[in-house]
Amino acid sequence: MRKPFHLPLILILVLVGPGRARSVEPLVESEGVGISVAGKRLLQRSDTDNDSVITSVELGSGWTRYAKLDTDGDKTLTKDELKKLPLTYVSSGGGQLRNVIYKRVGAKTLLLDFYFPELDASRQKPVVVYTHGGGWAAGSKHGAGNASFDDVHTALLKKGFCVAAVNYRLVKKDGDSAMRDCVIDAKDAIRFLVAHREALGIDPARIFTFGDSAGGHLSQMLLLSPADSFPGDPELAKFSYETVAGVSWYGPCDFEKVSLFNHDDRPDFRDRFGARILKPGTKPEEKPALYREMSPIQYLTADGPPLLMIQGDQDTTIPVKHAHYMKEKAAAA
Repeated sequence: MRKPFHLPLILILVLVGPGRARSVEPLVESEGVGISVAGKRLLQRSDTDNDSVITSVELGSGWTRYAKLDTDGDKTLTKDELKKLPLTYVSSGGGQLRNVIYKRVGAKTLLLDFYFPELDASRQKPVVVYTHGGGWAAGSKHGAGNASFDDVHTALLKKGFCVAAVNYRLVKKDGDSAMRDCVIDAKDAIRFLVAHREALGIDPARIFTFGDSAGGHLSQMLLLSPADSFPGDPELAKFSYETVAGVSWYGPCDFEKVSLFNHDDRPDFRDRFGARILKPGTKPEEKPALYREMSPIQYLTADGPPLLMIQGDQDTTIPVKHAHYMKEKAAAA
């Protein structure tokens, strides 16, 4: 059973008027509606005509499993009905704050989940920030509760760490977001936690990073780039933090060196993620600087925090040579 977390009652007077800066979002849970990872996968796998609904015909024999979601009995599953598939959260015996809005960008609200350790005595607790995978274009914070990641986070909670699972803007074709925005949002999530450090009982000087695939890249960026780099929300930019160590599961380290993406069995791979780094209308002469800016390897320093890179030696998407190259550059630094 989920253990509730109660914050002290705080009355805040907000003055709104011309020229007034918007304040930091409050530390409160929101409804957090959305389709679970399982629901999204089911839609992607079964919606053969791409009309954003799944029919009983498309599901075939699998319809029996999901028929209970069909509340109007029309033999189709809409996105609203798919929202009834349960969302995945980290298995935690401590307090939780789910679906906290940490930032708004236009009409978009960005959410995070915060998990307190089972033994919650310290007022200066370390925090592990999890950034999900999905190619910067898919996935959500609920990846923190999936399979082995749930095991990792549960073990960390038992050791006295807090865990924060973060959503960020996703890169869409012809959209207004790029990989840089993913980095900005993830950093703003940390700044939001620091803004509420007293209520959360966390230590801004003990921030750890952890992520897989695209989230592994973000973990490296959060760990290695200066805390004040990539400012986003001007109110959140006032809060700083210090990263202690990080873990990247099969995340890329360098986008400039395209040969790192060429697996021995797939030498045809070139510039795999350029479209997610560059926004529509980017000028050709701007490309090198943007690739360099999004490459964690550019932020290595002699006194930088330690990074653990875990790669698959048969991975054709992010080949293991990324880890070897990062180690070589770290040794040189």
